[in-house]
Amino acid sequence: MNFAGKVVLITGASSGIGAAAAETFAKLGASLVLTGRNIENLKEVAVKCSGVNQLPLVVPGDVTKEADNEKLVAATLEKYGKLDVLVNNAGIIETGNIENTNMEQYDRVMNTNIRSIYHLTMLAVPHLVKTKGNIVNVSSVNGIRSFPGVLAYNISKMAVDQFTRCVALELAAKGVRCNCVNPGVTVTNLHKRGGMDDETYDKFLKHSQTTHALGRPGTADEVAQAIAFLASDLASFSTGVSLPVDGGRHAMCPR
Repeated sequence: MNFAGKVVLITGASSGIGAAAAETFAKLGASLVLTGRNIENLKEVAVKCSGVNQLPLVVPGDVTKEADNEKLVAATLEKYGKLDVLVNNAGIIETGNIENTNMEQYDRVMNTNIRSIYHLTMLAVPHLVKTKGNIVNVSSVNGIRSFPGVLAYNISKMAVDQFTRCVALELAAKGVRCNCVNPGVTVTNLHKRGGMDDETYDKFLKHSQTTHALGRPGTADEVAQAIAFLASDLASFSTGVSLPVDGGRHAMCPR
């Protein structure tokens, strides 16, 4: 995989899978655009990436705000003059079921996990068409399997998978590919930001040893490698793909 001369834009790059993806693409020679809400974390990630390639362009912002997305794309074009890869990674989780997930939670999850992807992709597509670039969305095993207790999150990730397939078909004739990765439980700060305390999270990770066929949760680096593969020329004949990176969880059934 070689991204020399390629411009890669990554959302949610201040931590977790987004940060890992930034470092992976940097090692592969990409010119990076990083966005997220935590400015200090973004700067730290940029510094880690700068030793491999030029210092990434850091554009702090909130993907749920249309003006921020417009600024992000404009800054990318001003700096690099093009865009080759869009990685829609930013996402949140909210716990709750149909009896106790309120509409504020539902809207927050849907706005972050799918509406923002729709908007940013819409803005990026004209530029991806010019470069015959591609899109990689970060979905979840929850997008292809059903789990109780995170209803709004499940719906949002299933929407990401459908969005991925539809956009793949719509843009195929123009040479633009669109794929997504579907991580299982991955060791990041996603769940703690979603409300889990340390004790609950530790139990959750231990339980993941039994819910994943490979006997453990995944790492952000493992997901980042899959993202880079789908974005690379090695996956030149793959589009509309939902790629599980979940230790086999998608294939498991309770007995």
